[in-house]
Amino acid sequence: MLVVNAVAPLALLLVAPYNSQLSDSCLSQYYYGTHGQQNVFITDDDVCLSKAAQHLNDGSFVQLTDDVQQLVWLQHQAVDDSIKPASFVDEFNAFFSRLSTPSQVTDDEQIVFNKQHPAKLLHRTESSALISVDSETALTLDLHLPRFWKASPLPTSPVPFIPVPSKAVDRVRDILDGLKFDPTVASIVSNISVPQLRSDVRYLTGEHPSSEIISRHSFSKGVLIAADWLKDNFEAHGASCTLKPFLSGFAPNVICSYEGTENTTETVLISAHYDSRGSFGSVRAPGGDDDGSGTTALLGIARVIARKGLKFRKNVQICAFAGEEQGLYGSRYYAREMYEKGANLTLMVQADMLGYHAADEPAQLGLPDIIGTPEVAQLVANLSAIYSPELKVGITPACCSDHQSFHQVGFPATQVFERAGPIADPMYHNSGDLSDREGYDFEQIKSIAKVQFATLLHVAGFDLPSKED
Repeated sequence: MLVVNAVAPLALLLVAPYNSQLSDSCLSQYYYGTHGQQNVFITDDDVCLSKAAQHLNDGSFVQLTDDVQQLVWLQHQAVDDSIKPASFVDEFNAFFSRLSTPSQVTDDEQIVFNKQHPAKLLHRTESSALISVDSETALTLDLHLPRFWKASPLPTSPVPFIPVPSKAVDRVRDILDGLKFDPTVASIVSNISVPQLRSDVRYLTGEHPSSEIISRHSFSKGVLIAADWLKDNFEAHGASCTLKPFLSGFAPNVICSYEGTENTTETVLISAHYDSRGSFGSVRAPGGDDDGSGTTALLGIARVIARKGLKFRKNVQICAFAGEEQGLYGSRYYAREMYEKGANLTLMVQADMLGYHAADEPAQLGLPDIIGTPEVAQLVANLSAIYSPELKVGITPACCSDHQSFHQVGFPATQVFERAGPIADPMYHNSGDLSDREGYDFEQIKSIAKVQFATLLHVAGFDLPSKED
C-alpha cells in the first residue's frame, strides 16, 4: 500500500501500474492517460490520493513545480537480450545530457533543442522516465531518443478514464462462442499474395526502383508520398478513402471504408501505422518491418477484397495511421473522434511489426500481455489456430501500438505482432530496416495477415458474388 504524506498545494503526479479497475476510483477524474504500461494521474487532492493509495500496491509520486512544461513519458521497449545494448542507462543519460544542455546545436547550426527552456528530469527508473520539455521539442523527441526508447506525451488536461463496457466485451464473447472453421474464409485469406506483399513493401521502403521514398518519418516528404500512394491503392481496390489531417506538421491518417450491406452502424476496424523511424542522425527511415510489414498486410487484404468481389455485411474500416512513432498521435486523434461521435465499433486489430523471424525460432504471433482487450486477443488466437496453425501464438511485452488509443476510449482492441516475446529485430528503429535482409519473412507476414483478415471476415460478415453475377 502506498503512503501519502502531507504536501504543499502544488500538484502531485502519480505513476502507477496499469489497472483497468480504477474507473470507480476518485483518481479517474485526474487521469492523464496510460503511458507504456503505467497509469498517470495529476492532482492536488490529498483526500483522494490518500483514499486511492489504500488500493494501490505500487506506484511513485512526483512533486510538480510551477515551471513544468510539456510532460513526456519515456519508456524503454521490451527487447530481447540478443539485441539489447550493454548499458541502456548510459545510453539514456547521454541523450538527456544533450536534451538538457542549453543552446544544443547540430553541425549545420540548426537548433536541436530549445535553448531557452532546457529539459528537466522528473522521474526515473531503469526502463522509464518522465521529463518536462517545451512543446516543440516534445513532438520531435523520436529523432533524438536512443532507438529502444519511445516517447508518449501527456495531455495538457485530464482525459476520461473509460474502461471497455461489459456489453462490448459480451459481444466479442458471443463471437468467440460461435467461432468455427469456415472453408470459404480459409480459401479467401489464402489468396493473399507474397509476391505482391514484397512489391508493396519495397515501394514503401524505397527499395523499389520506382519509389522516391527515402523516409516515412511523420514530418518527411516521403511520408506524404506514401500517404497518397496508399490512398490511391486502397481506392483502386474498392475502398472509399480520405486523407485525414490531425495535427499541424504531421502526415495525415489514411482512413478507408467499405459500407456494409446491412442497415447497421456496427463497424470493424483493422489498422497499421505507415510512419517510420530511422537511426539517430540519419535521414533514412525505410521502416520495412516497423511498420511497412503491417501496412503491406492491409494492402494485401484490400487486394483480395477486390479480387474476390467481397461485400461486407457490417461496416469496415482499414486505417493507416501516422504519428505513431511520436506517441500514437494519429490514432489518438482518430479514436477520440470516433468515441465523441458515439461510434459502434465492435473491435479493432492493429498490425505492427509482422516481418522479422529469427532463424532458430518458429514463425510466431505475439499478442499484448497487458494493454488491450483479452477477449479480442483470445479471438485472434483462436482464429490463428484455425487459419494459420503454422504460427506459434503467445504473449508479448512489446508495448504499445495504436490499439492502445482505441482501448483507452473503451473500444475492444488488440494488436498482432511478429513474436511471442520481446522485440528481437536487430534493425528495430534503424535505417537498415529494409525487406531485403536476413530474417525478413514474407511468409510470416502472410500468415499473420491471414489472421487479421479472418478476424475481419468472421466479425463483419461477408458475401461473395453469385455465380450468375
